[in-house]
Amino acid sequence: MKKQYLIITLLFLTGNAMWAQFTLDGQFRPRTEYRHGFGNIIPDAADAGFAISTRARLNAKYSTEAYQFYLSIQDVLVWGENRQILPDDQNDSFAVFEAWANINLGKGWSTKLGRQSIAYDDQRIFGGLDWAQQGRNHDAGLLKYKKDKFMLDIGLAFSQDFDNPTGFQSVGTAYNTSGFFTYKTMQYVYAKQQWNKFSGSFLALNNGFQNFDTDGAADGISSLQTIGTHLGYKAGSFSANANIFLQTGERQNEVKVGGAYLLGLELGYKASDKVALGIGTEVISGNKADTTDKTEAFFPLYGTNHKFNGFMDYFYVGNHANSVGLFDIHASAKFSLGKQSSLLVKVLNFSGEQELPSGEKSLGTEVDLVFAKKFKGYGLAIGYSQMFAADGMYELKGITEDLAASSQNWAWVQLTIKPQFLNTKKE
Repeated sequence: MKKQYLIITLLFLTGNAMWAQFTLDGQFRPRTEYRHGFGNIIPDAADAGFAISTRARLNAKYSTEAYQFYLSIQDVLVWGENRQILPDDQNDSFAVFEAWANINLGKGWSTKLGRQSIAYDDQRIFGGLDWAQQGRNHDAGLLKYKKDKFMLDIGLAFSQDFDNPTGFQSVGTAYNTSGFFTYKTMQYVYAKQQWNKFSGSFLALNNGFQNFDTDGAADGISSLQTIGTHLGYKAGSFSANANIFLQTGERQNEVKVGGAYLLGLELGYKASDKVALGIGTEVISGNKADTTDKTEAFFPLYGTNHKFNGFMDYFYVGNHANSVGLFDIHASAKFSLGKQSSLLVKVLNFSGEQELPSGEKSLGTEVDLVFAKKFKGYGLAIGYSQMFAADGMYELKGITEDLAASSQNWAWVQLTIKPQFLNTKKE
């Protein structure tokens, strides 16, 4: 029934396109992956994983002078997960990815309400997580202001699951949806100023997490604050970007946070039309082994974490929370192999920001390779990554080296097609 309503809505928008600008486009993105150490050390006795997943999206945007409306529906399919002639979707992955309205309030002000992807700067704290087939979204309301090269966003969210009926009101006080820093409340202020060669942004974010007592009853909110800045500079062939963020307050269930920080610096240089070079470092605070009354570990929350600290996702991708932190030094080179193709080579060295119980800090080195080529109407990307684990990585992941596979690697191939079905914009 949900699918039928969505289709009717799209047909209605198409019929009304003559009075406003309307676009209808899609995305078809199958990805094949060979996983032999992706996200974690694979034991020698374990078989490698191999699977194909597909993201299918249909996006509709309807714009007038007064407002914009956007609807994005998607399904994430793993090949073969449904048995033959099954009448329904077994993994229940069909969903509304985005559904929002942006209302023009005049004089640079607007308000954006609904389910939406929120991304700022390099997507370190807020990102769309486009690499993940399901992506990341927020149910939130934003008050927005933009004039010239300045922008201001004030974001608010209150989450509820309606699964706690209590008499006539039919809505309880507990928010039972949890995991991966899912919040009950969120408030933030984001401001950015752009100059000719320099840009600076400021973010102040508060997240409230539902607590429960020993009997499972709702027991207040733990509030975590994240404050920081992103700075950018670009002049000619040289670019520099920096992140400085602090965290304090409490994580879920009143885990006190103090002294947690993230510092990052990225330098880029375009050596020629064919070669772009990069070097950078990131330090993310970790938890000291002798600290019991609080945590000093920073977690980057809602960013596109796959973009950082290696494509094999060993850190901060549903893992590594409240751990030893990370000291990441990396270098990259991107080679243009023609007008439509490129090769990225990136090497990253990892250490813990704090020592492991053994006193070890070194975690290992990762090498990432990505070849990308654009064709007429579609794009193809091929990736390969290799992890050279150090003693500390085996300790961190809870496996001894003699039980681990001798090679930890990951390979993938991804096809992306973005068809545009309809666009009523007047040229």
